[in-house]
Formats: sequence, C-alpha cells, structure tokens
Amino acid sequence: MAAPMQRVAAAAGWGRPLCTAAAPRPWRLFGALCLLRLPRITQPPKREEEEMAELMGQIELERSHYSDHEIRKLEEEEQLKRRKESMHDDDDEAPGKTVVMAQDLEEKWEQKLLRFKAAPRITDADKNDIRTSLNRKLGRNLMLLVKQKIGNQELWLLPQAEWQPGETLRSTAERAMSTFLGDHIQAKFLGNAPYGLYKYKFPRAIRTEDNVGAKVFFFKAFLQSNDLSQAELKEDYLWVTKDELGGYLNSEYLKKVNRFLLDL
Repeated sequence: MAAPMQRVAAAAGWGRPLCTAAAPRPWRLFGALCLLRLPRITQPPKREEEEMAELMGQIELERSHYSDHEIRKLEEEEQLKRRKESMHDDDDEAPGKTVVMAQDLEEKWEQKLLRFKAAPRITDADKNDIRTSLNRKLGRNLMLLVKQKIGNQELWLLPQAEWQPGETLRSTAERAMSTFLGDHIQAKFLGNAPYGLYKYKFPRAIRTEDNVGAKVFFFKAFLQSNDLSQAELKEDYLWVTKDELGGYLNSEYLKKVNRFLLDL
C-alpha cells in the first residue's frame, strides 16, 4: 500500500509538470534527493538470534534423514569393518584402482575450510572514520549529504535543486543528483511522488508576499553504481548512517527526514 504522502501526490499529479502560470508563487519549490547506498553485507546477528539459529539447527539435525554423503560414509565404514574381520581384500575392487573414500573427502573439505578467510567487516574507512568513502559501515544504509550555500549560510543538506518551469518535481531531484554526482552515476528512483516535505519561512528581513519561504520535496533513490571514481562531486560531501545525521542536519530538517528514512 502506498504511503499517504504518495497517494495524495498521485491524486495531485505531482508526477506531471507543474503549472507554469504567470501568477506569482509565494513559495519557492525545491526537489531534494535521499540517495541511499544499501548494505553490502548482513548485519552481525544479535545474541538472541544466534541462540535461536543454534536451536533451530539442532532441531533440524535431529529430525533430518541421512544425506547421500552420510549414507555412503556409513556403507564404507561397514565395508571396512567386514574387510577387517575377514582378514582379506575384496575381490570386487580392480587392482591399482584409486579409491576416494568419504572420509578422504571430508578431510579435504576440512583443509579447504581452514584456508578460507572471510573478508573483514571493519574496513580501513571505518578505522579512520573516512566519511567520504562508500566503503564504510558495510552492514548499514548510507545517505549522501552535501554542503550547500543557503543565503549567507553553508548547511549540510540532502542534494537539492530549485524547481524550474516545465519540470516535474522528480526531474528536479534527478537534476540535483546529476549536478552533484555527474551524469555517470546510476540510481533507482522509488516512484514519482515525494516521500516527505520540509517547509520553512525566510527571515522577516527578506520575506515578502511573493517570497514567503521554501518547500522542499524529498524523493528517495538507491545507488546502483559501485564505482564513484567518475563522479563529479564539486561540493563537500559525506556518506553517513541514520544515527550520524544528527551531527549535520538542523533539528527540524532532521525530523522530516527521519519520518521516511528507515534503517532496518
């Protein structure tokens, strides 16, 4: 089921170009992009999850039938037992034939397992807290933040651009992405309707009837490019987790973003 914001957006036609009437607009419209790098590895299990997995594994083992390999191993053990008791070799085996026993296979697999080394969960970017790197927090979502000049202030925000006549709000958000990342980066947008809205008024010194404030419409997209070496990032930028946003975004802006940002 679509979110309430998306249902209202569809009814209002936010996926179509906005009206370009000449009447003055008291609110300046912006399209902003919540660009997420999805987790690359699973999160480490919690203690309760490990205990449940161990219990379920034990139950499955107790109720399972023997596998083909286990049946073969039991048959071979029985053959060796009979051969040892009879004190002579079986005539069925051809001379000079190499026989690979189930036990031999298990020892081979065990040696291969001992040589295996899992990739580290903690990367150099994690150790050095390099927040401009995508190779960090591999088990978490990462969101792109950029530093933009708003009035006479430089603020950390989601990439945003002001709506231009003839654009849809989604195409405005797409333009914001290409402005900061270039045209080489691929991302999957999640629908034509915004996921959230942040509205604020300009300071009284510059506020007029025709220029009251700004409305920022948030869109979501998943990063699909693994290599950002061709990205044309011209501004300061960061890739941060949800719980790191509070160190960069102002409280009201953060509150609106947290309403649609999940970090499961």
